[in-house]
Amino acid sequence: MIKFICYPKCTTCKKAKKWLEERNKGYEERDIKTEKPTAEELREWYKKSGLPLKKFFNTSGVLYKTMELKTKLGAMTEDEMLSLLSSDGMLVKRPLLIGEEFVLVGFNEAQWEEKLL
Repeated sequence: MIKFICYPKCTTCKKAKKWLEERNKGYEERDIKTEKPTAEELREWYKKSGLPLKKFFNTSGVLYKTMELKTKLGAMTEDEMLSLLSSDGMLVKRPLLIGEEFVLVGFNEAQWEEKLL
C-alpha cells in the first residue's frame, strides 16, 4: 500500500489526492501535522528517494522562513537536519508519496505517472 503523507489543508496536497483518486490508486493517508515523521522514517525515505536531504524541507513554508533556514542548512549535519525535520511536520515538503521502491517529494505529475501508471 502506498503511503500518502500530506497536510489536508494544503492545496497541492488536495490536488495530489484528487490525482490519486481519479486514477483509482489506493493509499494510506497520514496527516503530517498531527502524525509527524520520525527522524528514522525521514532518514529511510531520504535514502530511498535518492534526493539531497535539503529537498525534504518545505522552503515556501512560514516556519522555514521564520527560522531563516535558507542560511542555516548549509552548516548543519545530516543528523541535525533530520532532527529538525522531525521536530515539526510543517518543515517537511509535501506531499510525500512512499511506495516499496520509491519516495516522491512534492507533487510532480510526470514523476507520479512514471512511478504509478
